[in-house]
Amino acid sequence: MTEVTERVVRQLETLPDQPASDVEGRDAVAALARADQWPSVAAGTTLGFESALELVFDRLAPKSFNNPGPGFLAYVPGGGLVHSALADLISNVLNRYLTVWEAAPGLVQLEANVVRWFCRMFGYGPGSGGYLSSGGSLANLSAVAAARTDKLGENFLRGTIYASAQAHHSVLKAASLAGFPSRNVRTLDVDDRFRLRLDELERRIERDAADGFTPFLVVANAGSTDFGAVDPLGELADLCSRHGLWLHVDAAYGGFFALTERGRDAFSGIDRADSITLDPHKGLFLPYGTGCLVVRDVTTLHRAHAGTGDYMPHLRDDPDQPDFCSLSPELSRGFRGLRVWLPVVMAGVEAFRDALDEKLDLARWAADELRTIPGLEIVAEPQLSILAFRLESPDADPQQNRHLNQRLLEAINRRRRVYMSGTRFGERFVLRICILNFRTHKDRMEACLEDIRAAVAEVRTTSATG
Repeated sequence: MTEVTERVVRQLETLPDQPASDVEGRDAVAALARADQWPSVAAGTTLGFESALELVFDRLAPKSFNNPGPGFLAYVPGGGLVHSALADLISNVLNRYLTVWEAAPGLVQLEANVVRWFCRMFGYGPGSGGYLSSGGSLANLSAVAAARTDKLGENFLRGTIYASAQAHHSVLKAASLAGFPSRNVRTLDVDDRFRLRLDELERRIERDAADGFTPFLVVANAGSTDFGAVDPLGELADLCSRHGLWLHVDAAYGGFFALTERGRDAFSGIDRADSITLDPHKGLFLPYGTGCLVVRDVTTLHRAHAGTGDYMPHLRDDPDQPDFCSLSPELSRGFRGLRVWLPVVMAGVEAFRDALDEKLDLARWAADELRTIPGLEIVAEPQLSILAFRLESPDADPQQNRHLNQRLLEAINRRRRVYMSGTRFGERFVLRICILNFRTHKDRMEACLEDIRAAVAEVRTTSATG
């Protein structure tokens, strides 16, 4: 235990100084972990504890994206609060069974309280509920299954799903896993702020209904992964109400900005959604493997997921004493509630609100700074804490500009103080910054802008001399 504690403390203390990403020599490092490189358990040999720790901490883990570090601005960062790591230690030592209320009533109630807090956060009242999942992908799958059961019943193959071009790929995967042909998913255009276009949505719904399909589900974004776009949720709720459709909001990245005043304003109307996907391992800075689905009417989850067997203990139909196995696809899983509950009761909600407000401020500061760099175009203004930009060379064709921005991204990341990612929008390649780590503060963003300015000068010089 002492050796592990020392390793963990050293890891946390050195996080700010570690490279934001280091995957050079990745193949050689991966080879170290192959089973045929190490003593065979089947042959009765073992690896000593100190050697095992050395392998993990010193040789395998460093060659990776440093997503818990302050310089990780790519994809959607995960901070990994230490409070939650301690909660996982406690949960794993207790090793209680949590998907049936009767098996651990007090601990199930604690997790149910976490879900109830999330429901209240989004304006859901009595009769709402949900469960903690492994992440947003499983939550989106459950939402599609619940909507299918509620709106279509058993004959669902003519049902159609609507999402914008900014929808997360897990929505398409969820539709496929729920039994829908890919042709039943309508991917719709976005406006100049990357939001779902209501006019196109309404036209497509009406056309599908006239063609004998059954429109039943609209998936909206409350913070898209690429550009942080927030769809017009109130207007979408009106549209879905008129047509009798289920409205699901994917708020995996952005949802917990609802703790802030600006986030609540951006999400106006979200309380009218039928279901909401959340990722506490994003906006609450928890370790990966902590997602959530909440629904306005918990009986919709029960109808889609309930099942039993002769070997099962008595299951109840009581929203105040939930059997999570009747609300989700999982029968066996860990005690996820403690990893949410412990940091919140220790630090208080205000600490999370302040951290999220800081990220909103940093995104706006970064956008203002980028505007001062000649030739840089802000492609996506920050609606939450994501922004996207590109370098434009007026004399270059689209392919040359794509390569220019790919080189720009490589030049920024090569400095290893920050790590950013890119994405495509039409024919354009753009760079994106996602600020969602409680360890990322103004000093790191100042370093980020220094590296961007230096990288812009570098690729311009290279292009001029190339």
